[in-house]
Amino acid sequence: MALIAPRVAGALPAEDAQRLQHALEGGTDITVFVDGTVHRLPPQARDAVVDLLARFSRGEAVTVSSVEEMLTTSQAAELAGISHTYLRNMTDRGEIPVEYRGTHRRIRLAAIMTWLEGQKKKQAAAERDGHLPDDEADRGTGHNSDIGHKRGTGHNSDIGHKRGTGQK
Repeated sequence: MALIAPRVAGALPAEDAQRLQHALEGGTDITVFVDGTVHRLPPQARDAVVDLLARFSRGEAVTVSSVEEMLTTSQAAELAGISHTYLRNMTDRGEIPVEYRGTHRRIRLAAIMTWLEGQKKKQAAAERDGHLPDDEADRGTGHNSDIGHKRGTGHNSDIGHKRGTGQK
């Protein structure tokens, strides 16, 4: 599938953003009119539209683009908010399924979205229990990650250091 160039929309003027934010507060029914015809959006599309409108209501600029079904490891890592190296390690361990095109790894968008949903559920459960999970316990690795910074811990990982020596 070919990607269409992303569309960038600047932030709304403050007054418009405030009106939109007020309209979205507590609203659950989003109605879309196209040429005067009412269309009920499927839940996934409705959620995307509501997210887009919420971002505008906060005064944010927004970029809308398509995502290919099969992602490179770089695309998948960027989408997941993790390092390319950490993603490759997860595919090596079988935590995220991978397909090969010659020697190149490709990851299904659905696999990344499933992993992200799992991470959200783990974080929500940990917050309900009154603590944030240690990144390594959450990932089940038992050692420092290859990510440049461990999220939420304030600790640096081993990247750029000789393991166990504290030296560069």
